[in-house]
Amino acid sequence: MEPVEINAGNWYLLARELDAWADDTAYGWSVCESTTADVQATITLLPDGALSGTAIDGHTDALDAARAAVTRFATGGLGLTVRDA
Repeated sequence: MEPVEINAGNWYLLARELDAWADDTAYGWSVCESTTADVQATITLLPDGALSGTAIDGHTDALDAARAAVTRFATGGLGLTVRDA
């Protein structure tokens, strides 16, 4: 599946190119504030359902919203069971 961009309310998840994308082995997103496009977090989903991410200090709300949105995408769109990496 091609990388997708995801709307997560106050944040927009922009697909990031990962070295492994060509093999469909990982998905990655930059979590951007919807009005300024400032990157506030990053999140990565591996093919085994492992999900990890980091947020800029004070922006854990962006990471939390991204985790929820990516979990929905992984479960509904990819049929994965998501777990913490």
